[in-house]
Amino acid sequence: MANLLHNIRLDYVSCVLTILGTVLLGRRLWQGWLVAAINSAVVCVIGVRTAQFGFIPANLFCIALYTFNLRTWRFSSPVDDRKEHVKTNS
Repeated sequence: MANLLHNIRLDYVSCVLTILGTVLLGRRLWQGWLVAAINSAVVCVIGVRTAQFGFIPANLFCIALYTFNLRTWRFSSPVDDRKEHVKTNS
């Protein structure tokens, strides 16, 4: 099992997650933030495996930002949603 995980091409996994997250967010789906956070975790693993440690703090920050955005989108009140709808249609 460990050998299988070691052989997975994380760069391709990250590529697919980036595209999927972008499409989901473009469609205004909150699941896009979740996919983006998972992608940032994958990039952290890539950074550890390749000794490119600069990727780690940047992507941990992104995960925190995605979590905040996910909470804002997912748990906003109906009143906030109506106000936003009125703003975009004006």
